[in-house]
Formats: sequence, structure tokens, C-alpha cells
Amino acid sequence: MERMEADKAEFRIYNSMSQQKEVFKPHVPGKVTMYVCGVTAYDLSHIGHARAAVSFDLLYRYLQHLGYEVTYVRNFTDIDDKIIRRANELGEDPMTLSSRFCQEYIVDMEALQCLPPSHQPRVTDHMEQIKDMISGIIKNDCAYEVDGDVFFKVDKSPNYGRLSGQKLESNRAGERVAVDSRKHNPADFALWKAAKPGEPCWDSPWGPGRPGWHIECSAMSAYYLTFKFDIHGGGIDLIFPHHENEIAQSHAACQESFVTYWMHNGHVTNNNEKMSKSLGNFFTIREITERYHPLALRHFFISAYYRSPLNYTVGQLNSASEALYYLYQTLQDCEDALRTFQEGSQTEQGGKIARIDPTAQSCIADLRKDFENKLSDDLNTSHILSGAFQEALRCMNSLMNRLKKKQQRQQQKSVVQSLIELEKEVKEVLDILGLLSPDPYSKVLQQLKVKALQRAGLTEEEVSHRIEERKIARINKDFKRSDQVRTELTYEGIALMDVGEDTYWRPCVPVPKPKKEEAPPNGEDAPPIRQEQECSPTSS
Repeated sequence: MERMEADKAEFRIYNSMSQQKEVFKPHVPGKVTMYVCGVTAYDLSHIGHARAAVSFDLLYRYLQHLGYEVTYVRNFTDIDDKIIRRANELGEDPMTLSSRFCQEYIVDMEALQCLPPSHQPRVTDHMEQIKDMISGIIKNDCAYEVDGDVFFKVDKSPNYGRLSGQKLESNRAGERVAVDSRKHNPADFALWKAAKPGEPCWDSPWGPGRPGWHIECSAMSAYYLTFKFDIHGGGIDLIFPHHENEIAQSHAACQESFVTYWMHNGHVTNNNEKMSKSLGNFFTIREITERYHPLALRHFFISAYYRSPLNYTVGQLNSASEALYYLYQTLQDCEDALRTFQEGSQTEQGGKIARIDPTAQSCIADLRKDFENKLSDDLNTSHILSGAFQEALRCMNSLMNRLKKKQQRQQQKSVVQSLIELEKEVKEVLDILGLLSPDPYSKVLQQLKVKALQRAGLTEEEVSHRIEERKIARINKDFKRSDQVRTELTYEGIALMDVGEDTYWRPCVPVPKPKKEEAPPNGEDAPPIRQEQECSPTSS
């Protein structure tokens, strides 16, 4: 699925600054510079953080697919009010705590198959760059020092609010910065904070202290990418005040400062309310991946357009997990079929490649067109794994069924070559989407089954026992009991499949149990409470 140089102009992305889709054109032809705001490392990251990471990992992968050389920077905030507060609660050194959670985040990103960025800078490793930028802003008369604190003069930024549409009087420092009567303007924000007793601090021209939240990204992006770079990304909640303040202070430090495209991913919601640690309605990545394969979570994210809000439900994760299982089972079956008929992949004379089946060729062409059109349209991945992609999987299964039938040698070769080309195309799509595991297909399938058993609260032995129970019932022609066993397992997300005289199981979306009739007056046999979809992933 190669892209020619001329095709790059087709890639359009939504620019939050202009509030419209624009054709992507980097500053330097063939090269892309991209900075994405990372996490504040004071706890395990939640799935809202995961969605941002997956969204920009997809952008990173697609830009590379288009042939660009990409420098991707994603930072860690490893010193901050929240980090200090959490460390005090746990009786831990703030720097030790943040370092630990930076590493935990990296573990989560590896599980989600997010490629490592080119650089993952930490604030505490860039104090000199931060202090130099603050000094330059003061020198340009855009900041002032008060009792060891340094504040940015928002009045010096005539275009303040152009990204967010917010007016100066609407500026809220938020929980990171308290209202301070020493400010010249209530909207002024901290570039440097004077040290408080017991807090980590660094020497500076204004006395010991630490950076404000906003300055760190301006300093690190300028250090790694210069003041002019192509893409700045982050969650939609960062548009104001964080990114708005970044623009103001970066321009104050260097008038040539300019980001061409501002990109923002939508929230993950729970019961249609923004998921966040401050609201206490979040699930950590680790909580989800204990019960679902990490690629099922990634599949869930990719199933929606990155800019749209995404409502978390257990039902959607179950559907993503089932879709992933079907996908990998198809690939496993294809691998087995090709291994069996490997000698038929080429003609015996001259090594000529057999002709591809016309239906398979059409599927490949449709998949390429659909995939490129959707990703080139601002990474619109909603329904990208349906339509032409599902048709390609169905075509693979149809071809595998044809291989099982008696055919002429040349017909077999055509089917085999068609499977080879289809598998190659499907794998490339999955690779760009970050859904192609480096593990063998069989291992991924086994991992998905293990997670399904965990969610069902069953063991492999217990499922085997139920299968044997059903087998005996069928031998005894007790079909009512046989059907009951099958149905009861589907309530737990276990589907039984009969192949000849053997029975196998696979994960499926749990079928809701039917509600019992209203309980009798004596209160016995009360109907069970039906589990809602909008529930904790740790619920049974």
C-alpha cells in the first residue's frame, strides 16, 4: 500500500486554530516535526490519557506510512503541584514518585502498541532551557518578578484567545494556580514559582523555585523542534488555558514562533460525563487491560473519529474484543491454509505468480481506497474496520473454504495467491492502525481467551466440563439441557462451536440474561439485578 510523493497533498487535518480542515504541508518537504503534551506523572494513567496517546500514535504511524521523516516529541511533567500533593499523601519523595509513574506510563504505552516517540523529555531534565526562556520573556518586557515568582503579562499578548476563542476576562488559572493579588492582571499566569518549605526546588535568577505548568512545553518544544514546527497536539481540554498560554509565552520569547497545525482529540466520557481523575470517574489503563486485551482497548479507540467524544461502555469493549478475536482467527486460519498449500503458491515453471481471483482483487482495491480515503480525511477511523475491511476478511474465509474443495491445480494456485495478497493487505492496514501484534496469531487468540475467562469468572477446566456435560446431554437426546448449557455460557461471553463431532469455544459478547418474572409476595426467587453496560470494568 505504497503512497507516491504526489499523493501526500491529499492528507487533510483539522486545525483547531482555523477551525477547518487543511491540506497538510510541513515546513520542510518530506519532514514533519510534532509535539504532543504528555501526562503529569502522579498516578497510573487513565483511558482518557490512553486515547490521546493512541490518537497521536496513529498520526505518527500514518505520517511515516506517507513517507515522511517524523520527529515526534511527547513530554512528561514530572514536577507539579499534583505530584507534590500526592507524594505528601503517600509519604514519598516527589521525584521518586513521578519517576515511577513515568515508567508505568511507558509500560502502558508498550501494551497499547504506541510507538516510542523520538524524544520523551522530562521537565526536570530541562530546567536550564526553561529558565533561559523565562529570562528572554522578561527581557522582552512580557513578564515580571514578584517575591521570587515570575508572571507572564497577558496584556502583552494582543492576540491572546485566538486559539480558544476565550476572552482575557474568562481566563481561569484553575487548580494549578491560585488567585494572586500581586498580579498586574488577574489573567497573568506563573512562569516560575518561588520555593515553598519542603518542596523540590531549583536555583534561578529569581531565587529557588520551580517552573509553572505552561512554560515547560514551550521550552521543550523549542529545544527539540525550534520555535517553528508543524504539529502541536493534545487533549481538547488543553486548548484553554494551557495551549493558549503556550502560544502567548512562546511568541513573547521569539516573535518568529509559530505552530502550523493545532490538533486535539476528544474526551473519553463515562455516562456521558468527561472522565478525569479530579472527578473520580475514571478507569486506569491497567484496570482495563487486566480484563481486556490491550489491543481490544486500542480497537475501541480507533473505532471512533479521534476528535469526537467517546463514551466508555463495557458493551463496546466486549464488541471490540470479539471483533479482534474474529480478525486474528481469520489470520490464523489463513496462515494454516497457506502452510498446508504452500507448494501451490507459484507455478512449477519459471516461478510465475498465479493470477489473483477477480473477487479478491476487487476486495484489495476497495480496501486500499477505503483505508486511504478515511485516514487522509483527518484520520477519520470511524467504521474503518467495517465495510471494505470486513469484506476482505469475508473474502479470505470464502477462499479458505474453496481450498478445502477439490479443484484443479491452477485454480488452487490462484486461490492461494489471492490469500497471500489479501493477508498482506490486511496486515498492512492493521500495522498502520497499530493493531498488528508482534506475537504469533495463536498467542493473541490465547490471550483473548484468557481475558474472556477472567471476565466470566471461569477456568478452562470448567468450560471443558460444561462442554462435556453438553456432549452427554446430546448423546442422551436431552436437547433441552444441551441448549441450556450453550445458552448459559453465552451469558458469560463464551460461545460454543460444533465442528464435526468436536466442540470448541471462543469469546463472544455476553448475551444479557432474561429478566425473571416479578417475585412472589413472599419475596422468594427475587429477580437478579441486571448489570448495566455503564459500569466498572472490575464488576462481575
